[in-house]
Amino acid sequence: MSDWDAIVGQHGRLVWRTAYRLLGNHADTSDCFQETFLSALSAARKQRVENWGGFLQRLATARALDRLRYRLRQSGRGGHRSDEAAVPCLAPGPPLQAEAQELNEQIRRALADLPPKQAEAFCLHYLEQWSYQEVGQHLGIATNAVGSLLHRARAGLREALSSVASGQES
Repeated sequence: MSDWDAIVGQHGRLVWRTAYRLLGNHADTSDCFQETFLSALSAARKQRVENWGGFLQRLATARALDRLRYRLRQSGRGGHRSDEAAVPCLAPGPPLQAEAQELNEQIRRALADLPPKQAEAFCLHYLEQWSYQEVGQHLGIATNAVGSLLHRARAGLREALSSVASGQES
């Protein structure tokens, strides 16, 4: 059995940072944090975990993307999140802060609309700075396939964000 206090103490900040970077608010990040460690506990009962940091980061990324997709489904049904955290902005003034928050939300929506493996590969490589080899190992694909996934993810994000910029958002 693993020493969970030590694992949470050693990797908790990494899990929080990973989830918060994608979700952008404390309530969802807190839920994602708990879900990540519950999933890790369940997985650790079935298999031996060699790299807790990488394993937890991958779980946190997957849980955060799931939560983003859920948020999009809810907003499509008329739900609205009023507890979104303000995006820190160095430039003064509420209009710039509102623009930055809106852009962050558009990026989150675009990420949530990507196929799961593309979104996960994108987050692990570009947000968490994982190498192609590390991403490939964790997703169970060849290293050169990671490049293809990332290319498709970038193209999907570019398309989604350009349609938003041109006012064609659905």
